[in-house]
Amino acid sequence: MQLEIMPRKKRLPAGRAPLLLLLCQLVRALDVPLDPKLLEDLVQPPTITQQSPKDYIIDPRENIVIQCEAKGKPPPSFSWTRNGTHFDIEKDPLVTMKPGSGTLMINIMSEGKAETYEGVYQCTARNERGAAISNNIVVRPSRSPLWTKEKLEPITLRNGQSLILPCRPPLGLPPPIIFWMDNSFQRLPQSERVSQGLNGDLYFSNVLPEDTREDYICYARFNHTQTIQQKQPISVKVISVDELNDTIAANLNDSEFYSAKSNRERPPTFLTPEGNASHKEELRGNVLSLECIAEGLPTPIIYWIKEDGTLPINRTFYKNFKKTLQIIQVSEADSGNYQCIAKNPLGAIYHTISVTVKAAPYWIMAPQNLVLSPGEDGRLICRANGNPKPRISWLSNGVPIEIAPDDPSRNIDGDTIIFSNVQERSSAVYQCNASNEYGYLLANAFVNVLAEPPRILTSANTLYQVIADRPALLDCAFFGSPLPTVEWFKGAKGSALREDIYVLHENGTLEIPVAQKDSTGTYTCVARNKLGMAKNEVHLEIKDATRIIKQPEYAVVQRGGTVSFECKVKHDHTLIPTITWLKDNGELPNDGRFTVDKDHLVVADVWDDDGGTYTCVANTTLDNVSASAVLSVVDVPNPPFDLELTDQLDKSVQLSWTPGNDNNSPITKFIIEYEDAMHEAGLWHHQTEVSGMQTTAHLKLSPYVNYSFRVMAVNSLGRSLPSEASEQYLTKAAEPDTNPTAVEGLGSEPDNLVITWKPLNGFESNGPGLQYKVSWRQKDGDDEWTSVVVANVSKYIVSGTPTFVPYLIKVQALNDVGFAPEPAVVMGHSGEDLPMVAPGNVRVNVVNSTLAEVHWDPVPLKSIRGHLQGYRIYYWKAQSSSKRNRRHLEKKILTFQGSKTHGMLPGLEPFSHYTLNVRVVNGKGEGPASPDRVFNTPEGVPSAPSSLKIVNPTPDSLTLEWDPPSRPNGILTEYTLKYQPINSTHELGPLVDLKIPANKTRWTLKNLNFSTRYKFYFYAQTAAGSGSQITEEAVTNVDEAMASRQVDIATQGWFIGLMCAVALLILILLIVCFIRRNKGGKYPVKEKEDAHADPEIQPMKEDDGTFGEYSDAEDHKPLKKGSRTPSDRTVKKEDSDDSLVDYGEGVNGQFNEDGSFIGQYSGKKEKEPAEGNESSEAPSPVNAMNSFV
Repeated sequence: MQLEIMPRKKRLPAGRAPLLLLLCQLVRALDVPLDPKLLEDLVQPPTITQQSPKDYIIDPRENIVIQCEAKGKPPPSFSWTRNGTHFDIEKDPLVTMKPGSGTLMINIMSEGKAETYEGVYQCTARNERGAAISNNIVVRPSRSPLWTKEKLEPITLRNGQSLILPCRPPLGLPPPIIFWMDNSFQRLPQSERVSQGLNGDLYFSNVLPEDTREDYICYARFNHTQTIQQKQPISVKVISVDELNDTIAANLNDSEFYSAKSNRERPPTFLTPEGNASHKEELRGNVLSLECIAEGLPTPIIYWIKEDGTLPINRTFYKNFKKTLQIIQVSEADSGNYQCIAKNPLGAIYHTISVTVKAAPYWIMAPQNLVLSPGEDGRLICRANGNPKPRISWLSNGVPIEIAPDDPSRNIDGDTIIFSNVQERSSAVYQCNASNEYGYLLANAFVNVLAEPPRILTSANTLYQVIADRPALLDCAFFGSPLPTVEWFKGAKGSALREDIYVLHENGTLEIPVAQKDSTGTYTCVARNKLGMAKNEVHLEIKDATRIIKQPEYAVVQRGGTVSFECKVKHDHTLIPTITWLKDNGELPNDGRFTVDKDHLVVADVWDDDGGTYTCVANTTLDNVSASAVLSVVDVPNPPFDLELTDQLDKSVQLSWTPGNDNNSPITKFIIEYEDAMHEAGLWHHQTEVSGMQTTAHLKLSPYVNYSFRVMAVNSLGRSLPSEASEQYLTKAAEPDTNPTAVEGLGSEPDNLVITWKPLNGFESNGPGLQYKVSWRQKDGDDEWTSVVVANVSKYIVSGTPTFVPYLIKVQALNDVGFAPEPAVVMGHSGEDLPMVAPGNVRVNVVNSTLAEVHWDPVPLKSIRGHLQGYRIYYWKAQSSSKRNRRHLEKKILTFQGSKTHGMLPGLEPFSHYTLNVRVVNGKGEGPASPDRVFNTPEGVPSAPSSLKIVNPTPDSLTLEWDPPSRPNGILTEYTLKYQPINSTHELGPLVDLKIPANKTRWTLKNLNFSTRYKFYFYAQTAAGSGSQITEEAVTNVDEAMASRQVDIATQGWFIGLMCAVALLILILLIVCFIRRNKGGKYPVKEKEDAHADPEIQPMKEDDGTFGEYSDAEDHKPLKKGSRTPSDRTVKKEDSDDSLVDYGEGVNGQFNEDGSFIGQYSGKKEKEPAEGNESSEAPSPVNAMNSFV
């Protein structure tokens, strides 16, 4: 027999002699376990397992089924009573009993009526051990009667009066559900003013004209039969006082006309309940519903309070616009006075409802089945409560105990039956009935006296496998009568359990709270009573716990990325785990992007929906462990949505939106843009930005713009796509806020004034019909403003104006609504004309051979006839008649900005004849030229000779030929020739200086060393000084006799030996020099070269402030790869006519007074053949340095 487990436990004591684990006998009764094999042998009194409800309402259109099911051993038989007398089902062909059951089935579908079988039924289940009875089952057919026909008169009442439309549905079983609808089966709207009461009536606190209708219909729905009954429609007409007076005007005098009292406000009065107080009674466990409906104008508001208490928080609900107070699961504590308050601005009224909570009987302790062995004691207890207190009565086998057969083992003590020294004949089924005026309770409890030896119901040799450090529960389900004692042993030798680590449960189960590896083994359970003994062996194995040694970790991945979670598991070697991955506690999506291998979960191409909690679950047959990690998928936010425009004013609007998903990265701000569909459709402009915490923005608007708005969200990853555009909002037109900008007045002709401005765009127009009011007048005159209104253009031309007169100008915007604010006044001028007067008193001061200073007197301002831009100097060099024939006259131009009256002319050629004139310049052009002024530049140093070549070399002489300088820059006075020898080690010899007359172009040098290289330095001179030099190198020839001797010597053996020795010495010297060089020593040849610099370097010329020309200081070095001299030994000087004039050709230049270049410089000439200032000197380090200076 199975034990009912008590919550308490008994621990085994420690430190005593061998102690058996005993299960003490329970005072509470035993239930026979539903073990099939056990049930085959044990007898048991009947027990009712299923029955129909006490109040059983049946559908008269269907067969009647009255349930009664019971169990017992042997199986019970069934009988019924109807209205207190035996119901013989065999005499009624429509009634049958379900085989193996007591359930009645009454066939009324073919014939018969449900009303025939209405009554109180009770079922009895009986076997040799006793009889159990069911509740009294009251069978009633449901009823849905029709409404009684009645003639309903139309209701006419004045606006503001109260009204009650009665429903009064027919009594049905069960009561119907009431609702009001119209002819179209649409529910009538209800509110604080109009509502349905608990009784089904429709209450109007005050009526309005819109309450007028002819189809107020009350419906009653009978759920049991699924039918709806309809009341006749009620017609209601609400008329105003004026309408009523018009109707009765013909029959009533003036004093009898209705006043507007019906529309006058009035304090509340209750429509239901009536009076100031009422009483309400409710049963425990039901729903308490209290109702107050008031009329008044304005419509009253209802409030509820409980006197001397508070309304229960979790059980109180308000229905029907707070006109109904409901308290669910009501109890005796909810009794008391409840007050409803109806209030409007004109006053308040109160109604007190006294609530009494009664109670049908409810169990405190229902009697429980007793299984006793012969000679044992026991008791049945039946305790119930209710309001009023229920009466307890006992029955035995369905018969009142007072008239039941006597049993000496029982004694009745009120709600308790005491049994002592029971015998098998004491077996019976007892019924406890607790009843009061609100209902009854009936409970069956049997006393079964059995004599049975112990039986162990747990299967033999059951194997229990438990994870280490967890509780182990070893079952030993048993049955016996008397109640057996249970003891546990461990091990094959049957050693008793002694330690206090074991807990024995009352149902025989042995618990090891913390199982360890040494808990493994065989355990034996032994059950004993006076009729015998039974035992059973079970086996326990302890396994290592499964652990996750590498858990998945939190991950943040941007959309489209890949993430991997790792999960490594350690487990008992005898258990095979299965690894399962879950997402948000559900299965992984069936998607190829999710890849699972032994230890990893990989998610590729991550989507937004992939974010969540990923859990690795390791399952074995004994345990499971899990570890989770969160995946956050981040991205730019989703676009906002649900854009709404509110508070739409002329120049502002409130924009609200709902943020899209931030994709796990908080939104930092919202960007709002607008589109002007009227003027710039499809083009979005920035409006404003707001914090990411805001979802509304107050936007300032411009007039006459058809706005649409869109919103973008921004987070740390970027900007969302734009939201859908909001609805369009066209603002009202208004006068322009601004005037055109960039207003200017300039003349294009001497007799006009061209007024231009930057027009307003469509957004700035503020309305249709954009135009401009253009106004002008002379600045220095007394004329009034002249104005003209022009279309939306950007220019207006005023004709017939004086030449170059200042004008005041203003341009004002206007549209169909009005004018913009008064515009600013700007100054302009009418058109310019060419200047009339040339500058006077032109003076020239020659500073040096290349620079001259020019002065002039300014022209009168009035003669300029325009904006003075400056003065322009034209100058040119006089040419010889032969040169004029070869090219056009070369004129150069220098412009000096502003009102300057002097300027410098740089880049002049020395020893030249120049002519110049000066002109004034305005915006229209140049004025007349001043009279020509002539000046001459002094001599300068000449350029280098045009060429230098060496001809007719002999063993001791060299002949030099040259061409004069291309630009002598004066009268040549002489030439200077300097030369020096160069030996085989590149050392320079003594320098020889020679003066040559200026009329010479050829010179022969004699008595030179044979077979010797010479370097020549050659330049011309004028009275101003020496010019640039040209250099050349040449070698004297060797005669034939010497060459023959040299050949003869070269064939001698001694000479060959000497040369070999010299070569060896040179090799040794080179090695020593190489070593010294690596140690930082200075190369000897370099020292000698450094010691022989160019003997003459011309200093900077001080007269013209320019750099002088320098000779090549390193041209003394011999040519390494062939001579620098051309094959014809003629050196052509390159065209070095690189003056500032050539660079400025066609470009105007500006200069300061001292001649520094600040302005425009131009040369108006054709390119001429290169001539003069030619030089063939090779580049040298000195020249390179000069170029950097």
